[in-house]
Amino acid sequence: MADLTITIPIWIFIVLVLFAAWSILSRMLIPSVRWYFRRRINRVINEIASHLDLELRPFQLTKRQVLIDRLTFDPKVMEAIQEISREKEIPLDVLQAEVNVYAREIVPSFNAYLYFRLGYWLARKIARLIYKVRVDRIDNEKLATVEKDSTVVFVMNHRSNMDYVLVAFLAMERTSLSYAVGEWARIWPLESLIKAMGAFFVRRKSGNPLYRLVLERYISMATREGVCQAVFLEGGLSKDGQLRSPKFGLIDYMLRSYDMDADRNIVFIPVGMNYDRTVEDRSLLRGMDPGAKRRSLPFVLKTTIGFIVRSFFQMAVGKWRRFGYACVNFGNPISMKTFSREHNISFKDLTKEERFEKIETLCAHLMTSIENVIPVLPVPLVATVMIDFQGKPKSLPEVKSGVNNLIEELRSNGAPIYFPKKNFEKYIATGLEMLKIRHMIHEKGDTLIANPDMLDILTYYANSIRHWREPV
Repeated sequence: MADLTITIPIWIFIVLVLFAAWSILSRMLIPSVRWYFRRRINRVINEIASHLDLELRPFQLTKRQVLIDRLTFDPKVMEAIQEISREKEIPLDVLQAEVNVYAREIVPSFNAYLYFRLGYWLARKIARLIYKVRVDRIDNEKLATVEKDSTVVFVMNHRSNMDYVLVAFLAMERTSLSYAVGEWARIWPLESLIKAMGAFFVRRKSGNPLYRLVLERYISMATREGVCQAVFLEGGLSKDGQLRSPKFGLIDYMLRSYDMDADRNIVFIPVGMNYDRTVEDRSLLRGMDPGAKRRSLPFVLKTTIGFIVRSFFQMAVGKWRRFGYACVNFGNPISMKTFSREHNISFKDLTKEERFEKIETLCAHLMTSIENVIPVLPVPLVATVMIDFQGKPKSLPEVKSGVNNLIEELRSNGAPIYFPKKNFEKYIATGLEMLKIRHMIHEKGDTLIANPDMLDILTYYANSIRHWREPV
C-alpha cells in the first residue's frame, strides 16, 4: 500500500503550532507561573496588612468576577428587573445583560500590590514634586479610638484633582481608600489603573433608575463589608474657591438600609484641604462664565502638554519652583451609631422623605466639620489682604501688617493656620512670591498692588478661607 501524503498550507501549519503551544502553556506552565506570582503577592499583602491601622477587608481581595456576579444577582436588583420587565415589557435577559454592563463598569479590580507599592511611590513622588506637603492637624489619639471593625469614610472638600493623589498618599500608611471617580477618567490606560487602585466609576448625571440602583447596591455592599471609602461631599470641584452645598447621594446609599444594632459602625472622618496653587484655577473660573467659548480638545491637549514640557525643562535647568504648600487636616471622627442614638434615628425604618431630612442634617454637620479643619495657607492670606486694599498700592510693611492683623482675626475665630516652623517672615514671603510669579500682584517702586486683571483668581484663593472671617 502506497504512503499517503497530506499537504497543508504553511499558514495552517503555523496556526496549529500556535494552538499546540498555547495548550501546553495553559495546561502546564501558566498555572505554575500564576501560583508563583500569587504566592509573592500574598506575602507582600500580609506584610502590608501588618502595618496598617485599618486592615484590608476580604471584600477587597475577592475576585472581581465574584463581586460582579454578586452585584448582578443582588435580590433588590433582581426585584427591580422583574418589575421593569412587567411594566415596560422588556425581556428579562435584556435587562440582566444591562445590569451586568453596569456592574462591570462600577466594580473595581483592586490590586493591593499595585496600590501599596506602585501607587504609594507614585503618589508620594507627584505630591512632593509639586507641593510642600504638610499635615497640620491630626488627633492620633482620637483616631486610635475608632474600632478596627468599623467602616471608615473620609469626607472631604474638593479643591483640585490633586486631592485624589494627596489624600491617598497621606492615608496609605493607615489604610487603602476607595474613591468614586467621574466619567472624565474613563480613558485608556487611566481607567484600568484607577480601577486597580480600588476606585469605582460613577455616571454622575445619569437618571437611569436601574443604573442608580446597581450603584446604590454596590456602595451599600462595600460599606457593609467594611471597605474604607473617601467621599467628596461637595460632589465636584469648587469653581469659585468657596465650599459648595453638600450632595447627599453617596451618603444616602451608605445609610439607606443601615441598622445600627446589626451592622458594623460607620465612622466619618472630616478632611480639610487647601493649596497655595491649584492647577485648574483658571479653567474652573472659566467654567463659571456662561459666555466663555468652550475649549477644544486639541487646545486642551496642547496647553497641558506645553505646561508639562515647560515644567520638565525648568527642572532640568534647576529653575523649577514648587507650587507652595498643600496642607491637609483631619477632624474628629463622627460615629454613626452615636449620631443615630443621639438623634433617635433608625435609617432602615424611615420613609424616603424622612430619611432625606435626616441625611441633610447629617451632611450639614459633616460639612461644618470639614469647614472647621480647612487650613489657612500663605497665598489665601496674602490674596485676602490685597483684595481688602481695594486696588490701592501698599508698602511691604503695610502688607505684612495687614496679614498679621488678618491672622489674629482668623485665629480668634479658631482657624487652623499653618506656619512653616513658626517663621512669620518666611510665611509672608511664600505668599508674596507665589502671587508675584503668577503676576497676580505687581511691584511699583516700593509698593505692591493687586493686578486688576487677576482679581477673579485672587478672589478664588481668598474664598478658600472666607468662612473663617465670620465670627463663630
